[in-house]
Amino acid sequence: MSTDLVVLAILMFAVTYPSRALGLLAPGLDRMPKVAFDYLQLVGPAVLAALAAVSVMVVVGDDDVPSFHVGIEWVAVFVCLAIVARRRNLFLGLVAAVAIVIIAREVGPAALP
Repeated sequence: MSTDLVVLAILMFAVTYPSRALGLLAPGLDRMPKVAFDYLQLVGPAVLAALAAVSVMVVVGDDDVPSFHVGIEWVAVFVCLAIVARRRNLFLGLVAAVAIVIIAREVGPAALP
């Protein structure tokens, strides 16, 4: 994993945070149509899901050719989704997903792609 992803995460935060904070910053937001308000609330999670999907499914080899990848990361994503859907707690889901990948890589069944 490279540090380019950190820069990308900061950039995505800068792009998505204003739309998520709009409710706190703009008075009269309650008069906005419900469809538009629901759309704005889902922009951040949609971007995060797209970034996670690419990170989990695509691996770039030494020859700079991307390829499809199936590994322990898929299990971690599904566990995260299940926890978030059941408990409504994104932090707990992310911690569980990271723990699954760390343990699998330390024990040995899952190597870095």
